[in-house]
Amino acid sequence: MTSPSIVRRAAVPVDALSGLGARVAERLRRDDGWAQFARFVLVGGLSSVVYAVLFVLLADLGDQPANITGSVVSSMLANELHRRITFRAGDRVGWWTAQWEGGGIALLGILATSAALGWLDAVTDPDGALAPLLLVGAVTGAIGLGRFVALRGLFAVRSRRA
Repeated sequence: MTSPSIVRRAAVPVDALSGLGARVAERLRRDDGWAQFARFVLVGGLSSVVYAVLFVLLADLGDQPANITGSVVSSMLANELHRRITFRAGDRVGWWTAQWEGGGIALLGILATSAALGWLDAVTDPDGALAPLLLVGAVTGAIGLGRFVALRGLFAVRSRRA
């Protein structure tokens, strides 16, 4: 028979978890810089997953074609989600404008990740997709911080004019 002390564990009440979820959701709904940054990171994480899936699926074509295809598709997705979710600019900024503004910054990211992958190929012979994905993740993370500042500034100026 199981001991009652093992069966009765100190459990976190479900209400506490739902309360925490509600507090996090409420915090993410704000329009201050921290909430925007948190939404930016969430959107970036989602688009990075899309990139990684495409990179792995297209790895047989080579690192560069897989990188460019994954970057373009995931950047377009990220630009749209940033327009609608991160910066809540769907009513102020059109799809094309968001793609142009975010895409220009993303192009710098594509160039930087392509250069980094070229360097990796020149100095090592990576086996599999893990090393290139980690390198691209590091470069993309650094560029993402700059992208957040640039996009937040562009949308903030537009918001003040509207």
